[in-house]
Amino acid sequence: MEKDNNEFKLHIGILSSPGIGHIIPVLVLGKRLVAVHNVKVTVFVVTTAGSPTEAQLIKSSDMAENHLNIVEIPPVDISAFLDDNTKMVTQLCLLVRAALPGVRSALRGVNRRLDALIVDLFCTEALPVADELNLPKFVYVPSNAWFVALTVYCPVLDREIAGQYVDWEKPLGIPGCKPVRPEDVVDPMLDRNDQQYREYLGQGRGFTMSDGILMNTWEDVDPGSLKALRENETLRKVVSGPVYAVGPLTRDMEERDGFDGTIMQWLDKQPRESVLYVSFGSGGTLSAEQITELAWGLELSEQRFIWVVRPPSQCGSDKSFFTIGQGADGTPDYLPEGFLTRTHNQGLVVSMWAEQALILRHPSTGGFLSHCGWNSTLESITNGVPMIAWPLYAEQRQNATMLTEELGVAIRPAKLPTKEVVAREEVKTLVKTMVQYKEGKELRKRVQKLRISAEKALSTEGSSYNSMCVALNMIQKRRDLKLHIDA
Repeated sequence: MEKDNNEFKLHIGILSSPGIGHIIPVLVLGKRLVAVHNVKVTVFVVTTAGSPTEAQLIKSSDMAENHLNIVEIPPVDISAFLDDNTKMVTQLCLLVRAALPGVRSALRGVNRRLDALIVDLFCTEALPVADELNLPKFVYVPSNAWFVALTVYCPVLDREIAGQYVDWEKPLGIPGCKPVRPEDVVDPMLDRNDQQYREYLGQGRGFTMSDGILMNTWEDVDPGSLKALRENETLRKVVSGPVYAVGPLTRDMEERDGFDGTIMQWLDKQPRESVLYVSFGSGGTLSAEQITELAWGLELSEQRFIWVVRPPSQCGSDKSFFTIGQGADGTPDYLPEGFLTRTHNQGLVVSMWAEQALILRHPSTGGFLSHCGWNSTLESITNGVPMIAWPLYAEQRQNATMLTEELGVAIRPAKLPTKEVVAREEVKTLVKTMVQYKEGKELRKRVQKLRISAEKALSTEGSSYNSMCVALNMIQKRRDLKLHIDA
């Protein structure tokens, strides 16, 4: 039964950019605000043309049962501003910019007046709309504090460093934080001549225009960067507002009617912590040569695996597993001939997508070969699963360094997979190290400690719970003051 709006102490709007990878973290944040903090939430989604939209897909899930009202901002046509070289960050920023009139109309049109607006990291250009409506405004960054520190400090680096960052001979300094190696910079920083870089600089400035930055991290994961964002004199000149670590917020998946339980049934039959889960997220693809080497490495390791396979990057990300040529045993022609037959008793090859949260939660899963997207990283940590870090794009290289060098819950190839093909023998060694060797057991111990730390952070006595309460109290005071003035 729908909860009476009057029972909620606040009504908060959250604005999300398009894409499942952006919408899901926003919905998870909204769900927690409703369930734990008794806040009414309306999620505004900037949609793209096409059917069904990402928001419609999620409306059919359990999210819609948690008192989350989802409002779709009508699609806008930005085709005139795009060409074959337009990068993803640029496309997202152009979409949000063009959708601002629709955003303004939607925010003004809600049944119960909003008490605050939270925007995701690609929607900072909507912050002035919150000013128009006299609303407290926050940015939600579904990533870690080290990424936030780099993003807000990048406009300073832009003034201080000449030439391309990737050609810089020493790490990029961020006051109070671990320096960022040039090869680990986020994708928009790879080419300072591309519009994507200019959009990223605008994002960094946008973060600092807010009344606070919410991050999907917690104190034990990011202590150094969080302290710098809060206390470092130089960094505080850039970020004057408060920063709130409110994570780790992850999906709470349950098996539903119609769910294909084949993978779970297979996992039920495997020994505890014996299976390596391999997936590169919703947007990650590998070259045909790298897929071949990864396949051989998995096979030669003789370790159990579940591999979510996508066609190689040159085939195009929209090509289905089953539209590529296949051998006699059904092996796609971009996998080694006979691979499925030879590994029939060793692992599962899954087409395109799998219920990742359920797989990582299963006790038979002992490791995760991951692209290191932050959503996937948190799902792995909160389920106590160590990782083989295989970063591909966005901020994933920075995440991989944090996981291996700071937290000690991951191992990685000797060279960046985006620069060199990781050969089968190295893949074999990484897999065996993770699942079979002593080093993998040590990783597992450390990630289990982080898992417990994450649970404590979200508990009613925890740092992340309290951090969210502080932000909500500030919104409540602003609301009460306005009601008093209006009265």
